[in-house]
Amino acid sequence: MDREKREIRKRIGKLVDPCRVTRGKKFRLKEFDPGDTGGLGSDQKPAARELLEKGIRWLAEEQDKLYAQDRHSLLLLFQAMDAAGKDGTIRHVMSGVNPQGCQVFSFKQPSMEELDHDYLWRCQKCLPERGRIGIFNRSYYEEVLVVRAHPELLGRQKLPPGLVTKGIWKERLDDIAGFERYLGRQGTTVLKFFLHVSRKEQKRRFLERLDQPEKNWKFSPADIGERGYWDDYMAAYEDAIRRTASREAPWFVVPADNKWYTRLVVVAAIVEALWKLDLAYPGIDAARRKEIAAARRSLMLEKR
Repeated sequence: MDREKREIRKRIGKLVDPCRVTRGKKFRLKEFDPGDTGGLGSDQKPAARELLEKGIRWLAEEQDKLYAQDRHSLLLLFQAMDAAGKDGTIRHVMSGVNPQGCQVFSFKQPSMEELDHDYLWRCQKCLPERGRIGIFNRSYYEEVLVVRAHPELLGRQKLPPGLVTKGIWKERLDDIAGFERYLGRQGTTVLKFFLHVSRKEQKRRFLERLDQPEKNWKFSPADIGERGYWDDYMAAYEDAIRRTASREAPWFVVPADNKWYTRLVVVAAIVEALWKLDLAYPGIDAARRKEIAAARRSLMLEKR
């Protein structure tokens, strides 16, 4: 590792460590400030942008090795309240990645076909292949977040009545934790990002969508209605993180009131995870080297 990357790695650790949750037993969402910038002031934004660009370049290098090695896969889950910046974060952080090695899926209201299966089904069929990075813009966690805030949605899932008990959320979270352990044992690294935006900042962004014509398309009246369930959602997020955070599938509670800082933390977490995989381009044996040498001689003998 060259000097520049060692320095980036050192700075990355300082950004990521305060946001990482690997043991959820004592997790309390109120201890995480949505407006935190890790001690970086607005005067340090240029330096933060430079670090973000370096992180994106390093991510592209690691992704190329991930694709070539074809052993591991990486699954990135993004969860957040509306207007927290999921789309923009994904777009900026993954801007340098080869599209061939990256797959993005957005999970919205389930279709009738999806409701005829278990709640993990629609996400399971979109898991990344070996060598690829899979990005879930929302995920199976919607089943313990949105459905928990709106329990009437359980009725659409056609579950046998006896299975809809008071313990259903704990059961689902236990199943999710087990599913993520399984993925880890199959070579899929799972990183989960909760972009933690404050209610005040969400309001400001909603007003911006209403005031700027070019952003009107982003607005939905349902977004305003969901603000009435804010406390329910925060309680659901806290419980989900507490019950599913692990060393193998950590949560990152990323401050989201300042988009420039959100993006920096996310790229730092991804680069760190890929670096820990110790990726390398596949080696070649003696027979393959002979084939390469023969191909070179053949090309050099061509007259045009």
